[in-house]
Amino acid sequence: MKTQVAIIGAGPSGLLLGQLLSKQGIDNVIIERASGDYVLGRIRAGVLEQGMMDLLREAGVSERMDKEGEIHSGFELAFNNKRVHIDLEALTDGDTVMVYGQTEVTRDLMQARSEAGLTTFYESSNVVLHEVKSQSPYVTFEQDGKMQRIECDYIAGCDGFHGVSRQTIPESVRTEYERVYPFGWLGLLADTPPVNNELIYCKTDRGFALASMRSPTRSRYYLQVPLTDKAENWSDDDFWEELKKRLPDDVASQLVTGPSIEKSIAPLRSFVCEPMQYGHLFLVGDAAHIVPPTGAKGLNLAASDVATLYKVLTRVYQEGDKECISQYSDICLRRVWNGERFSWWMTNMMHDFGDVSVNGADAATFEKFMSSELNFYTGTEEGRRVIAMQYVGLPYEPLSTQ
Repeated sequence: MKTQVAIIGAGPSGLLLGQLLSKQGIDNVIIERASGDYVLGRIRAGVLEQGMMDLLREAGVSERMDKEGEIHSGFELAFNNKRVHIDLEALTDGDTVMVYGQTEVTRDLMQARSEAGLTTFYESSNVVLHEVKSQSPYVTFEQDGKMQRIECDYIAGCDGFHGVSRQTIPESVRTEYERVYPFGWLGLLADTPPVNNELIYCKTDRGFALASMRSPTRSRYYLQVPLTDKAENWSDDDFWEELKKRLPDDVASQLVTGPSIEKSIAPLRSFVCEPMQYGHLFLVGDAAHIVPPTGAKGLNLAASDVATLYKVLTRVYQEGDKECISQYSDICLRRVWNGERFSWWMTNMMHDFGDVSVNGADAATFEKFMSSELNFYTGTEEGRRVIAMQYVGLPYEPLSTQ
């Protein structure tokens, strides 16, 4: 089998790239190791920046998002039992974000790809990328007990942190930067009305909490927990009781509880791989970078990678300009590192690190630094503007014409 672009991974970044490329007449095939049902079963983020919303509209998959997604013009930071509103719209040039679950984004993209009759291989095993530095790369994999080979011009590695794409780049070529945090987020999804009409990020002596949502009738809440905890050891009642203790008193009194649909614990890490391109292989999204979810940047950084690669490949095929390929990694990494820094900063500022020393400071000293940081940035309009500008997302960088 031959195609122009082989896409490894059928998560939202791979599906979105495939949809955008097909709109430009660029043939692509997606290879995914899991089943479609498994991919849809992943519970992930739900805050979309304007750039991602625009990209989904360009891909022609925004009808349900525009109908069901909720525009949010702000969010809250709660600490010391007070609430500070970050007015995104007023503090930026009228920018907002949208709450629309990643699962729904993936569902919309899957449906569009199926309706367009585009080729996707699910439940593929033993995926191997070959000759990625050459002009004729190819991918081999096992499907239904038979070996398959796809010859292509380019490979987009959209297969996540544990995927094969990044590992294809020799260790001598790639540099990886990582910070693993000493806690995770226990998330609970429930068909209960959200406790607030905007997200609330809570810093408490008991640990961090986030009051989030997926729709007017479905809520998503998170608790900071030790990495040693297991989701199955948390009953629904235990979760709700602890959440109430971490929410501001006036918010906790309004909380509606109910049976969980899903509970899971996600570890937190900051991770970046450089470069994001090796020969005719491009890393996209979680294959190249991971952010803690505190800054709502994971899915949005993946979308900006997709936007850049989409522009690169469109120029290659429509204008014959292969020189622009060398711009991909640098453009992506500038935005990635901004998102990484913001997510790292928000995580440091809002979480309880316990007895762990951080950045060379003992726990008590670090906590004093971060409390001062939080008070300063929330106590001035200039500080709140800095938070708002980063939360709504930086503009996508265009390709150079030089």
